[in-house]
Amino acid sequence: MKGAVTAKTKPAGEGPRHVAIIMDGNGRWAQKRGRPRLFGHHAGARRVREIVESCPGLGVDYLTIFAFSTENWKRTQTEVAGLMNLFRRYIIKEMQGFVRENVRVRFIGDRYRLESRLRALMEEAEAMTAHCTRLNLTIALNYGGRDEVSRATQRLARDVAEGRLRPEDVDEETLPRYLDTCVLPDPDLVIRTSGEARISNFLLWQSAYAEYEFIDTLWPDFTADIFAGVLAQYGTRDRRFGAVSA
Repeated sequence: MKGAVTAKTKPAGEGPRHVAIIMDGNGRWAQKRGRPRLFGHHAGARRVREIVESCPGLGVDYLTIFAFSTENWKRTQTEVAGLMNLFRRYIIKEMQGFVRENVRVRFIGDRYRLESRLRALMEEAEAMTAHCTRLNLTIALNYGGRDEVSRATQRLARDVAEGRLRPEDVDEETLPRYLDTCVLPDPDLVIRTSGEARISNFLLWQSAYAEYEFIDTLWPDFTADIFAGVLAQYGTRDRRFGAVSA
């Protein structure tokens, strides 16, 4: 198990190093136009490219996007099948572009429920971009925060049972080493689009000290300019992490 990255944040007045986004509103965007929900998901996938391309110029080193949650299996079979097909097509279409743009791709979540061809594409994308350094893009696919913590706890308990870890050595620095995000810093800013003000089981442990921004814009309308404005607003916040300003 790799060691966890120590979470570092930029001082007040600077932009966030790690931004996480709950990309919400694709279905409503499509329905407003009299189109099926999958039409909105395809529009949302195109928007991802614009936001990814904008990150380096905005000082963002890590971008984590919530693509499909463990709860999304409850949607209709047609929508789920369409989303899985979209994910496959997206990885195939964008993989070479990620390499060209020097973007490292990682996936978090329980990938074993996903079909084998999609898993193989995910592994191929991770391997092909492992050397890239300009931006770290993490895609949460079949991801849920509680599920992640449960899986991490199982691995931790296994190490204790097999003598690789003493129970008395387990503290709040131990669990992050077993999370899917063990090689990532914690997010500085979490953005949710579409006007919903909830975190929907996303990065529960990692976002303990993150700033949150809930905006009304539906994800397919979330442009790079809107993104830049949200990041600029973040720079005005005073992040004290429990301390008191001098």
